[in-house]
Amino acid sequence: MKYLIQTIIAMVFTCYFGNAGAQELPKTHLTVVGTWSNLSQYKNFEQPFWAREITEKSGGAITADIKGFNEMGLKGGEIGRLMKQGVLDFGSTVLGYLASDNPKNEAIDLAGLSPDISTARKVSDAYRPVLAKLYKEKYNVKLLGIWPYSAQVLYCKSPINGLADLQGKKVRTANRTLAEFVEAFGGTGVTLSFGEVVQAMQTGVVDCAITGALSGYSSKWYEVSHYLYALPVGWSQVVHGVSYDAWNDLDDRVKVFLEQEIASLENRIWSEAGKESEQGIACNTGHGRCDFGQSADMELVQVSRDDKVALTRVLDDVVLKKWAERCGEACAEEFNDTIGKVVSARIRR
Repeated sequence: MKYLIQTIIAMVFTCYFGNAGAQELPKTHLTVVGTWSNLSQYKNFEQPFWAREITEKSGGAITADIKGFNEMGLKGGEIGRLMKQGVLDFGSTVLGYLASDNPKNEAIDLAGLSPDISTARKVSDAYRPVLAKLYKEKYNVKLLGIWPYSAQVLYCKSPINGLADLQGKKVRTANRTLAEFVEAFGGTGVTLSFGEVVQAMQTGVVDCAITGALSGYSSKWYEVSHYLYALPVGWSQVVHGVSYDAWNDLDDRVKVFLEQEIASLENRIWSEAGKESEQGIACNTGHGRCDFGQSADMELVQVSRDDKVALTRVLDDVVLKKWAERCGEACAEEFNDTIGKVVSARIRR
């Protein structure tokens, strides 16, 4: 009984003073650009976070409007530049979409770098200060979060038994490092935005395509492809930030609140990414329970030990070297001092 009374008192105390603290926040309205609005990350995390959660947790003080960049007619690569111009305040985009602005944007998701979600998180955390400095200098943007999609895997129309079967195939890739990975196995990388892939597969522009295991299911790639090769070649991390002009206009209490809540959102997405990878495989192939709808019947191609070794070899011999060539010596040293220590890799020039 004593414990029960103490618990009730603690709950009342927390509720009262928690709400009082929230009510002290000034009324603030934010505009936010999210990632692909048709995918689970946006639907399950980004949209409810901005449209509902921050309002509830701030006692109604903070409200926000959010749209996916695709809903605005954007492809994602413009986000940094639009934020610098003051057109956008808070924004998210896939990190690889910014690669043409600076090769550093490729570093945490180089093909084959992170074989599992745990490594991907450590790699992202290690390189975060480098990206924060880059975005401040290049875009006048404050980096607030980095989080992944589900594991990036291969969807193919024709039979594929392993990486050697990429020989002669045209493969959709979302960034340069994935194209170099494909080319190392004799394929041709074709850069297409996510929204262009279904038609490209239908018309034969590409034979295979790489995307998140669950992202491809959500967009019904199983209707235009038949084989799923579930070797994670990347995680297609998303970066979320805010224009420093917009950030500096906010009350300091609002800044603290937002940083805490976005950090919590970031942790939740990382926690769920591994589960979403498993769900993507289950939903596309019927191998396991699908919690996102009706299972498709793609053929699941098992990953061989030889292909895991080959992926590591291509990372060391091709991907890292080519990236270092276009990023420069100082960039390579930054990699060695951050990511390299996490994955026990070193770029030698």
